[in-house]
Amino acid sequence: MAFLEDGNHTAVTEFILLGLTDDPVLRVILFTIILCIYLVTVSGNLSTILLIRVSSQLHHPMYFFLSHLASVDIGISSSVTPNMLINFLLDRNTISYLGCAIQLGSAAFFGSTESFLLAAMAYDRFMAICNPLLYSTKMSTQVCIQLLVGSYVGGFLNASSFTLSYFSFLFCGPNKVNHFFCDFSPLVELSCSDNDVLLILDSFSAGSIIVVTVLVIAISYTYILITILKMHSTEGRHKAFSTCTSHLTAVAVFYGTVTFIYVMPKSSYSTDQNKVLSVFYMVVIPMLNPLIYSLRNNEIKTALKKQLSKKQFS
Repeated sequence: MAFLEDGNHTAVTEFILLGLTDDPVLRVILFTIILCIYLVTVSGNLSTILLIRVSSQLHHPMYFFLSHLASVDIGISSSVTPNMLINFLLDRNTISYLGCAIQLGSAAFFGSTESFLLAAMAYDRFMAICNPLLYSTKMSTQVCIQLLVGSYVGGFLNASSFTLSYFSFLFCGPNKVNHFFCDFSPLVELSCSDNDVLLILDSFSAGSIIVVTVLVIAISYTYILITILKMHSTEGRHKAFSTCTSHLTAVAVFYGTVTFIYVMPKSSYSTDQNKVLSVFYMVVIPMLNPLIYSLRNNEIKTALKKQLSKKQFS
């Protein structure tokens, strides 16, 4: 049953996800493409985690955070992609009231945790390039664990904010979510209760995470750029730049997409454009990150070659 009578109103017990398209041929094509992307995402990020664990030369803070970034990328993609793939094959794409809450909360948790991890990685690069003599002290194992725990706690608090708001919403009629997953904005549109205070709190929660993490990244890279420009050695400049380019690329792709989805005014783009951007954010970016780091990071390429040569001669 999609509705239950509850006093003077009808309570929604499940939602219908309208998805990306109604065209049956396009659904099959999208299913094939997104399934391939998801398999690459999981295998690529798992390979990154495994490589970092088994390669002793990668046992330092930057790659400690990268391994957790890979785990979070798997979480982001897995929070929506399996359900989306199933829905491509079904005529009626439904999700339970509780399932919708879990999907919303997990997407918010992994998305905000990724923001904190990218900021922690920027701070790590700042310490490595601008304060190399203090690096081992300032980025000790204890500090890395504290930054990691803080990232997960921050993600949990943000996810809790959105999930509690969801359970506070009153859904008393329409249950068709104009999206391929339980995103916050289309759910707000279906709610028939007064949500102004909750919306302000949730906007503040998500907005503060974006502002704080972007500030940390911007300040870190401003100091990094100043330090690099002061270097007299061309080789030193190149090495410093090479350790930052992969992270900067990941930051640009992630925050560029997030800005369009959650910061830009909704009137500036259509619902279909929002869906496409959400696919890029939730499905494509988690696949791109391991590719970005493997193609643009010399240490990872060296470690991978070393591990492959070990396998070849073992």
